[in-house]
Amino acid sequence: MKIVTSAQMTALEQASERSGVSTDTLMENAGLAVAEAARKELGGAAGIPVLVLVGPGNNGADGLVAARHLRRWGADVTAFVVTGRPDTDPKMELAQTYGVAVSRSSGETGLDELDRLLGRCRLVIDAVLGTGRSRPLEGAVKEVMLRLAARRNGHRPPLLLALDLPTGLNPDTGEVDPACPRADVTIALGFPKRGLLAFPGAGRTGRLQIVDIGLPPDLAEEEEILLELLGPEWVSSRLPGRPLDSHKGTFGHVLVVAGSRSYVGAAFLACQAAVRVGAGLVTLATPQEVYPIAAGKLTEVIHFPLPGDAEGRIHPDAADLIRSVLPRYTCLLVGCGMGWSAGTTEFLERLLLADPAPRIPLIIDADGLNNLSRIPDWWRRLGGPATVTPHPGEMATLTETSTPELQRDRITTAGHWSSQWGVTVCLKGAFTVTADPGGMARVSPFANPGLASGGTGDVLTGIIAGFMAQGLSPTDATSCGVYLHGRAAQAIAETMGNTGTVASDLIQVLPETISGLRRHPDVG
Repeated sequence: MKIVTSAQMTALEQASERSGVSTDTLMENAGLAVAEAARKELGGAAGIPVLVLVGPGNNGADGLVAARHLRRWGADVTAFVVTGRPDTDPKMELAQTYGVAVSRSSGETGLDELDRLLGRCRLVIDAVLGTGRSRPLEGAVKEVMLRLAARRNGHRPPLLLALDLPTGLNPDTGEVDPACPRADVTIALGFPKRGLLAFPGAGRTGRLQIVDIGLPPDLAEEEEILLELLGPEWVSSRLPGRPLDSHKGTFGHVLVVAGSRSYVGAAFLACQAAVRVGAGLVTLATPQEVYPIAAGKLTEVIHFPLPGDAEGRIHPDAADLIRSVLPRYTCLLVGCGMGWSAGTTEFLERLLLADPAPRIPLIIDADGLNNLSRIPDWWRRLGGPATVTPHPGEMATLTETSTPELQRDRITTAGHWSSQWGVTVCLKGAFTVTADPGGMARVSPFANPGLASGGTGDVLTGIIAGFMAQGLSPTDATSCGVYLHGRAAQAIAETMGNTGTVASDLIQVLPETISGLRRHPDVG
């Protein structure tokens, strides 16, 4: 599923027209899809009072089509024209023919009528401004949105469904006007717009649904779009197979270099996640001081004790020991709970960057990244394919920028540094972004506050390593891992809520989540 800018969506609509699918056809399809979504949200339509806020352009016309269908199904529908419609308005005329009542925002009388309609409706459809408008709200549009917000803050507020975008949300940046409403559901037409998956806009979007409006398949303009929303079918198609004649060697051997005196749990979580997603073998290389604790918790994992320093971290000399056995392994994970010091930086440089640099597929997380940030031009010395998985703070350290600055445009941030470093970048957080050096970026559909808990990032890293060990490329392993991680967290939230989730909860549901993806690849 592509994610588009406003300009890209316009280009797709124009290409559709050239290929024989008219804008009017797209509009009719869009309005019907929105009406069907509204009826589903309401549990029916007959007799239910619905208010459609209608703007001046195609978004308003889509809303009028939706109003017509809802009225046809028995809803009590009023179209409130927020600002001028064309003199010749076939969609308005047809809606009125079907019995849609029309009211207009003309002075105080019109706004008093709006308050009355807002007070009686069960559903409001925001069809005021679409992708073509991104300037600040003003005049009648602003006043209507403020009155809508006031009603939504009152007793028994109506459900709010935004058509394509909540009015006042920038489709490209996610910036929002102060008067932008907070929708319960946003129905994205054809493709989700980039701003719906970027904050603060994502906080006004509500539940995002994407509907087919009949754009012709295989448009050249679509193929050129290098930003995608991760979905279950794509992930399911790339999950490693499990042939009947397989053995543990079939599914690879992960070497996890992790842990220190203060962060034993990080090593445990990464290893268990790799096991649970199907890696054939997992070995934990951790300081001698940590080994007895880790061995007591990790029954299925092979253990490789390393020399440690006085603070319980890996000693630099351990690098030579690990390099001598690397050919035994399929992929290497470095960094979870490793600590950050001059010694760990030396260890990491000797392990990953000394000539000749290892060619093994690599994933670097957490303190591995913090240590790398001390080594100039570290990316030029990597020997093989790699993924880095920073959270925003670690990304700020790596790039010497501020966290707010990089968070303003996470997609561009991930894409730029992936190209610069020549590695797959997984920028964690709500709507995690995975970018590869070739320019493709994929966005997770999940934003779950339940994941704001220590150790969940270690679980993600272990998942990715487990998929890498089974033969997926760094980008595909990362994309699949991000989706699986988010979907597992969603499953937990549906049963436990999103408060109090701990990282080990995720590990327990990984096999079931993978099984669900294999059985029902079109659900999620």
